[in-house]
Amino acid sequence: MRKIAFAAAAAATAALLSAHAASAQEAFVSQIMPMAGKTCPKGMMVAEGQLLPIAQNPVLYSLLRTTYGGDGKTNFALPNLKGGTIGPAAQPMTWCIAVNGTVPPLP
Repeated sequence: MRKIAFAAAAAATAALLSAHAASAQEAFVSQIMPMAGKTCPKGMMVAEGQLLPIAQNPVLYSLLRTTYGGDGKTNFALPNLKGGTIGPAAQPMTWCIAVNGTVPPLP
């Protein structure tokens, strides 16, 4: 009886942890995150001031508009965070911005 209860509790805990891990991996659209490597996770791209087409990124455009550049008709720009550092050792970081994910709640 104890083994069955323990197995059921372990299975429930594993299910909760995997559900939490899956939800923790999804970023808010426009969320910026430093990465120690040279690449960004899936759904994110390096924030180096590049122009993106509005038609292919309407949600991200609705949040950023032309704050960082672009003409506001066909394109907009991501923030240029190239060369940014973090921490006391000032190690160079790759700054990533979420282009997919959950739309953040508006104030």
